[in-house]
Amino acid sequence: MVSKRKYILTIIVVVFVTAFLTLTLGNVFMVEIGNKVVISEETYTKMKNTYEKYAKQESIMELAKREFLYEADEEKMLEGALEGTLKALGDPYTQFMNKEEFSALMQDTEGSYEGIGVYITESDDNRIVVVSPIEDTPAEKAGLKTGDKIIKINGTEYTASQIKQAVNIMKGMPGTSVTLTVQRENADGSKDISDIVINRETIRIKTIKPEMLDDDIGYIRITTFDLQTAKDFEAAYADLKSKGMKGLVIDLRYNPGGIIDATVDISDMFMGEGIITYTKTKAGDIKHFKSDAKSENIPIILLINDGSASASEIMAGAMKDTGRATLIGTKTFGKGIVQSVQQFGNQGEGVKMTVSEYFTPNGVNIHGIGIEPDIEIELPEDVPGYGFEFYDTDNQLKKAVEVLKEKVN
Repeated sequence: MVSKRKYILTIIVVVFVTAFLTLTLGNVFMVEIGNKVVISEETYTKMKNTYEKYAKQESIMELAKREFLYEADEEKMLEGALEGTLKALGDPYTQFMNKEEFSALMQDTEGSYEGIGVYITESDDNRIVVVSPIEDTPAEKAGLKTGDKIIKINGTEYTASQIKQAVNIMKGMPGTSVTLTVQRENADGSKDISDIVINRETIRIKTIKPEMLDDDIGYIRITTFDLQTAKDFEAAYADLKSKGMKGLVIDLRYNPGGIIDATVDISDMFMGEGIITYTKTKAGDIKHFKSDAKSENIPIILLINDGSASASEIMAGAMKDTGRATLIGTKTFGKGIVQSVQQFGNQGEGVKMTVSEYFTPNGVNIHGIGIEPDIEIELPEDVPGYGFEFYDTDNQLKKAVEVLKEKVN
């Protein structure tokens, strides 16, 4: 039986707690009283809504653990739920990455990894399509080309929805091989399917390939934009300049892009004060990437094609809009959106997400459209290669040199 004195004390405590909660309800998340927790109505509503929102996910996981014939790994199901959440956005460039995938992406950005050396994306028909093979890698040496669709890997079919698994299979220990079943569309519209065996290597990406051509014409090929590209480009340019370079060909063909800061730094070398590009988020936030007043006064030709994407198109768009360079080749890939990469959680996982779209100095967004060259010229399909090593058969490079000679003479 509760004593009168104890009863009165209880009433006093309840009144005190009630007053305390009334005064601080907007600032306190929860208050613990004995073995119970008192929360605000707002917090309770939020927790209730959160529970109801994810109750289906929890229920289906419990169903799988209870009735699925084989092992139902809860961690894998949770990872799959995260992957599926971002996959449902319908953007091939937005994805959840587990620890291994996030680590691999960081290695790629730094300039080295183990695999075959190819950039891929998703096609409209749910196939894995080659954006471009990386120069001097097993993929290029084996004959992979921009536009090739990878149908099978080691005999197993992979669709675009399985692109991450496909990447994991193509990467591997140096010295081992992987077989890709590739569909290639011919000029007449017909399609050929063939198997290509590719030996994996440690891919150390050399993003800058310089050479001095005849008549004091400099040539710099940029294969991709990573953390070292701008620094290496500056060194290559300085070396060519010291040798008497009068005009410069910058080759962006089959360059799939990379880090935006690298392309901005290189563009800044040749553009006067102004805008190189600007990005715009869903919220309308605009970020400008500008060049300063200093610029190298040298005639420039940019070589582009359908394998020139993203960061390559930022440079091409800036140079074209400002009249700083003449673009020669064919229309670019057409990727006018920007992804941010960030670590997610504390398990080494990450998220790559499309967060903004970019615009050329004239305010043009080229996503899904591409950039047209000033002088259009196709590279013949039967050429053995492109670049200064194949100058005799590279008609696009020959045209660039021809136009530059007219500018410097």
